[in-house]
Amino acid sequence: MSRGKYNFSSLFFYATLLILLFSCQKQNKTYIESIAKNDIKLSSLPKPGSWRYNHDEHFQTFEDFQKLRKIKPEPGKNTIYLQPIGTFDDLQKKEIALTREYLKIYYQLETKILPALPHTVFPEKVKRISKEGQEQILAGYVLDSILMKRKPADAVVLMGITEKDLFPRPEWNYIFGLASYEDGVGVTSMYRFADGHLTNSNFNESLLRLIKISSHEIGHMFGISHCLNANCVMNGTNSLSETDYHLARACSLCQRKLNSSIRYDHKKRLLELKNFFEKQHLDTERTLAHQDLNLVP
Repeated sequence: MSRGKYNFSSLFFYATLLILLFSCQKQNKTYIESIAKNDIKLSSLPKPGSWRYNHDEHFQTFEDFQKLRKIKPEPGKNTIYLQPIGTFDDLQKKEIALTREYLKIYYQLETKILPALPHTVFPEKVKRISKEGQEQILAGYVLDSILMKRKPADAVVLMGITEKDLFPRPEWNYIFGLASYEDGVGVTSMYRFADGHLTNSNFNESLLRLIKISSHEIGHMFGISHCLNANCVMNGTNSLSETDYHLARACSLCQRKLNSSIRYDHKKRLLELKNFFEKQHLDTERTLAHQDLNLVP
């Protein structure tokens, strides 16, 4: 082979390689940029009583997120665990099982349910009776004294699920969930999602609320702050009506953050999300997943 021909072949090879690398990078970038068209921007003036109205929060840019020391899945430590705490009827068990299925799809990570813990793990000192008359549990105790001690060695995060109402401190009425950025533990209460009583008629409404709050709290564990970019599962929420208004979909910015830590395939994830929503007759969320899927390169 002549020297000139060898040089030409090498040049052609490297040029092709660069084109392929650039193409792969551009595809990923194009997806995130493209689905931004599907983002529903937040109102510049939040309504009185809403989370944004009552909390002055910093906008977390992608660069801010990248600089954080945060939990990421790694070999041998890449499973999401759910820890039920309390006594659950068959419908509640079904809701937890579907939440496990959803989180496995949403985060594209193995997700498992641990055997339920009894109510007796809550000492009297962390209980109170709310103004409405139901028993409430101090959320911080669940994180620090229950979940931290039981986090499996291969867990990237551990999410507790209880049917008891939660409160974070004496001056607060209640919270839907709480999570620790540093420790990778969180807890979500099912209580208010079905007004304290889950039935066949309110099952889908309660399930949608549970998957929103669970994925939201786990998002915090992975370092994603409350979203100020668009209507998004990572928006802060003060009430059930606000939770219902926020979408289960992560906006383009939050999807970019998530995918930078968990390198999943966008198309596979969206197909699985669309199928889950379709199977559960969650039509709005199915439509949104389908709209994003249409923009996958």
